[in-house]
Amino acid sequence: MRNIGAWVLAVTILIDIPALAQASKGAAPQGEPNAILITFKDGHQQSIALADVAKIEFKTSVTQASLRGDRAVFTGEWKVGIGGAVGTFYITLAADGTATKSMGSEHGRWEVVGGEARITWDDGWHDVIRRAGNHFEKAAYAPGRTFAETPTNIASATRTEPM
Repeated sequence: MRNIGAWVLAVTILIDIPALAQASKGAAPQGEPNAILITFKDGHQQSIALADVAKIEFKTSVTQASLRGDRAVFTGEWKVGIGGAVGTFYITLAADGTATKSMGSEHGRWEVVGGEARITWDDGWHDVIRRAGNHFEKAAYAPGRTFAETPTNIASATRTEPM
């Protein structure tokens, strides 16, 4: 499941299909009580029997759009690895753009850039929390390195609680 929002929308549409059809026509299409009624921008409609539908997909960049601009995707507490088998610590990203962590320099600032949370810490380290397939990862950059360079280390990141 790539995007909870798109999944919830699809389920909502499937649950509300009879209500949507009745609201737009007063009743479901004749002979097709379990159908999807699609109304296009030009006003024409097309009815598709649910029995004929195997899967509904939304071919949009909803996932990328929400990751690029939605701070809520990253706001909250994250349990992150240090790199290798060294251990873990916690990063908290607040909605106002401030960041704290449980080791090293405790204070920093963060912003969403290109679908990832970029954190700049007061001690010069930089971290990135980003989606990597079906999970998140934290990449760390030593002082003096930029986000465009190869990270110093990469470890897992798990959101423990949203804010």
